[in-house]
Amino acid sequence: MKTVITYGTYDLLHEGHLRLLKRAKALGDYLIVGVTSDDYDKTRGKINNKQSLIERMAAVKATGLADKIIVEEYEGQKIDDIKRFGVDIFTVGSDWKGKFDYLQQYCQVIYLPRTEGISSSQLRAEENNLLIGIVGQTSFWWKFVNECHFVNGIHFGGIYTQKENFTALQKQAFDKNIDIPFLTDDLESFLNKVDAVYIISKPAQHYNEIRMALLAHKHVLCESPISESVQQTKELVELAKQQGCILMEAIKTAYATAYERVLLVAQSGRIGRIISIDATCTSLNTRWRNADFELSSQWNSIEAWGPTVMLPVFQLLGSDYNQRSIVSQYVDKNKQYDGYTKINFIYPHATATVQVAKAAKSEGELVITGEKGYIYVPAPWWKTAYFEVRYENPQDNLRYFYQLDGEGIRYEVVAFVRSIETKKNGTYIDEKVSLAISKIIEECKEHKDVVEI
Repeated sequence: MKTVITYGTYDLLHEGHLRLLKRAKALGDYLIVGVTSDDYDKTRGKINNKQSLIERMAAVKATGLADKIIVEEYEGQKIDDIKRFGVDIFTVGSDWKGKFDYLQQYCQVIYLPRTEGISSSQLRAEENNLLIGIVGQTSFWWKFVNECHFVNGIHFGGIYTQKENFTALQKQAFDKNIDIPFLTDDLESFLNKVDAVYIISKPAQHYNEIRMALLAHKHVLCESPISESVQQTKELVELAKQQGCILMEAIKTAYATAYERVLLVAQSGRIGRIISIDATCTSLNTRWRNADFELSSQWNSIEAWGPTVMLPVFQLLGSDYNQRSIVSQYVDKNKQYDGYTKINFIYPHATATVQVAKAAKSEGELVITGEKGYIYVPAPWWKTAYFEVRYENPQDNLRYFYQLDGEGIRYEVVAFVRSIETKKNGTYIDEKVSLAISKIIEECKEHKDVVEI
């Protein structure tokens, strides 16, 4: 019996896939089809599959051509599979010609001609053409535009910002070789031009901008926090539901594969019951020392870093803490710009400490302490591709590596687009977490029980 093996993503299985599978089947007596997992696809740059792994495997099974279907999960698995299943022929589309010649020492390698003019990428692009615009301006707006290029079916539609920002923004666009299709300081006209918005303005502006967008039936991806008030966040969440729109909080860390795995490992009991969480995020900015530096236009420490640093705390321990204490150091007389803030949370059976700073520097790491061991995520933990599970006996330690492209932004955009397409909010940050973040931001802004140092 001659065994043949082939691999693919098989997203939106089409006539081209079917023809390739038929040709592969004709090469032997027994066909094994490897369907790539979502995580492995991410490492290969395929981050916006329309279908889940289960759906893609079911589609391959429905063709009736595969004698066996397996999941491809890691680099180098092809060699393992060829040896394990006694494969005689490895085959794949001709667009990979030469790529798998190294497998010839294990079996025969055949490159099959693909059907011209048909591809999953093309089908995905044709299926959706979402025009997204940016509301506000920060130094990293261009990263979002560049990351959108990796996601099929979404296009950059322009920017709404204050007129005084135009010159600096246009210069930055020129330096980054980015074309801004539409630039305006009129939010109403801007909303008429786009299908969705990505809001990166100051948190104090979020409520009004989100509300206007939702009332105009536009989907919203907003940098955290959604608002600086628990009540306003609740109102906006309800308004999004009423309007049939997606409102998603943007904390790119939540969509990074390594961070997802940190949560899963912590929740699996591998380190035992969680006793404490310690997280730090800092980015030293010395410009505030200049007399002519306008602090009011800047995100302070708790606005810039608070949502990220509180994310693992609320996701792992919940938002129903018994006590909390906040200590802040301000760099301005009006006490609106905290250069450093430290927050302690006390739960019935655990504790957490988070610290953020833009006028101080510390090691930006995450440590999750358990009864059996602990998880250590090195700096910068919020965009890590690596973490360790450590035990009393170092020989038992485990190391995890995951590829991170685009700091997690592209995965966040994929989740947003998919939510719009499915009309189901696929955010990785649930409503309780969003409300808890807004609550702390509100208390810091109002100096409620905040100790000043």
